[in-house]
Amino acid sequence: MESKTGNNFISYVGFEQHEMQPLGSSRRNSLTENNVKLLGGEVIIATAQNVLMFAPVGDLSQGISGILSLTNFKLSFVTTDDASNEEVTHQQNHLYGYTDMCLSNIHDIYIIVGDKKRRLSSGSTIPSKVEGIFIVCKNMRTWSFSFKFSPVGCGKNLLTILLHHAFPSRHQLLFSYDYKEPYYNSMEKSVCLFRDRSDWENELQRTTRLRGNANKAWRVSTANLEFEFSISLSQYIVVPASVTDSQLMRAARHFQASRPPVWSWSNERGAALVRMSELLPTITERTQENIMIENIRKSHPQKVAPEVIELKKDLTVKSLAAGFSKFISLCSPENIRQFWLQDNNFYSLLEGTKWLKSVSYCLEKSVEASKYLSTGTSVVLQEGDSRDLCCIISSLVQLLLDPYFRTITGFQSLIQKEWVAAGHPFCDRLGHIIKANSDRSPLLLLYLDCVWQLCRQFPAEFEFTETYLTTLWDSAHICIFDTFIFNCEKDRYDAAVDPGNPLVLRSVWDWREQFNDSDILLFYNPLYSALPAKSGKSNLEPVYNIPCLELWSQCYFRWIPPLEIRNGGRNHIELYSRIVQNDINQLKVNANGSCGSPVDKVTTYLVQMNIDSFYPFSNKKSGNVISTPILNSSTLVTESLFDVQSLVTAPD
Repeated sequence: MESKTGNNFISYVGFEQHEMQPLGSSRRNSLTENNVKLLGGEVIIATAQNVLMFAPVGDLSQGISGILSLTNFKLSFVTTDDASNEEVTHQQNHLYGYTDMCLSNIHDIYIIVGDKKRRLSSGSTIPSKVEGIFIVCKNMRTWSFSFKFSPVGCGKNLLTILLHHAFPSRHQLLFSYDYKEPYYNSMEKSVCLFRDRSDWENELQRTTRLRGNANKAWRVSTANLEFEFSISLSQYIVVPASVTDSQLMRAARHFQASRPPVWSWSNERGAALVRMSELLPTITERTQENIMIENIRKSHPQKVAPEVIELKKDLTVKSLAAGFSKFISLCSPENIRQFWLQDNNFYSLLEGTKWLKSVSYCLEKSVEASKYLSTGTSVVLQEGDSRDLCCIISSLVQLLLDPYFRTITGFQSLIQKEWVAAGHPFCDRLGHIIKANSDRSPLLLLYLDCVWQLCRQFPAEFEFTETYLTTLWDSAHICIFDTFIFNCEKDRYDAAVDPGNPLVLRSVWDWREQFNDSDILLFYNPLYSALPAKSGKSNLEPVYNIPCLELWSQCYFRWIPPLEIRNGGRNHIELYSRIVQNDINQLKVNANGSCGSPVDKVTTYLVQMNIDSFYPFSNKKSGNVISTPILNSSTLVTESLFDVQSLVTAPD
């Protein structure tokens, strides 16, 4: 094993003020064992020789032979037919390969017995002879393996160990605690993590700057500084200035999860967006709730009473999970026969999942709330403990009303504010830990789907692409980043300062931990205008009726080869848009040549021209490509991730 000279431990005492060391020249030295690339702290714990891997929704009589290896991070298939010298066009992740799956991404494991399959869970009895396994991942990808030609006992041994590691019972069993790679933070500082007081004060000032001193109606409270009254809220919360900390703590005892009303956002008219949990079931009188709502009214410039929108009436965490189990089965057929059987009744099966109905509901509630805010009326979103649907609706409302959150930096800051700092139980909802009292439910995916619907309806209003959203969903299942593996900030804080095994916190927004610049470039929308005044839309009003919605094909169907459009699809529109935008940018560069041409800073990246509809997630071998520099229009008017960006987009 190679020795590393870097310091692997980073102290998180003074958590909110800590800054990572700058990006160094050496990022990671991948080790290789049995042709399996290993990360620091990753070890192989089981292998099976002569395993057949079948293509998804393919012919089960034709498989590729290889070695199936299980590590404490992933399940890796290495084919004996080495084609690593051929260029491929799929997205390439630094952390795992195209034929690898993260253990935390596994949704269900089935054992194949004849022409039937049986779902397994941790502790299930495994027969002495295992013919094959079928795995469904949380991102809809499926894997089918046969142990027909493997040595006797290999299948049972690997499957037994896989069940143990894929469904951990404790948080400390996640790979993030074993990952030993030094962290060099290259994340943009403009991404706000909302972990210190200044983050909230700056956000409060940003949203109320057009109203002069009106922001004095709200203040940053430190009553929860040591998570004194609520372990699921952040240490700093924004509340009405008329509420004292003692009143806040007294009121918190009456609300579920001790979560009283807290501020999320304000507009130029003084209307505020507020999140509030429901009263405890044992509380029969609503005095404390009424007092808090009255203080919200006082915080309005015209003392207008807020509108309370109750959520969870038509959609609950459990009902969403029940429908999603049907939806994931619809998007992950085991073989071509099942695919065609589902295809014959696809729309009736889709309706039975109620997935689009859930998307429609969230968009409808968001439009309702945004209309109240636009007319100057504050809105209070109320549900259970305000950690699930409130995250979705409050985030969508801010996307509709605040152009800043439609940028990549703003969008990432929005998730930090409304999901991470607000205590969305990612660990439970994403199913990272298997325990009896946790409800696994795809709240984050539902939100990303709603955002995708907005991007589709307003293609020039968002800086990011659907590839960015799909990649974000994939990243939620990589148990290396602290962003999505904890239920609240307190759990994240405790893990970072644990004297026994301190966890190095790595943000998912540091995209260079996963991708090269060429892949990150695909996150940027070539149609986006960095100047909101030019786009002509500060407020968005989407249609939300189910007939007006579409299925997010790239995210849900990218692993089903029969549905891929060869040399076609929406990606080609985006690709040609980049070409046109490049011509415009070159003209701007030429016109402003006296200011110094940024062409000297151009880096060329190789990207296919004859791409397919699920690019960059398909595994098509590359053809002939010609490189040409393409500039990012945002660099001509504002600071962006790169000084200049480029793609290879010339036709053959």
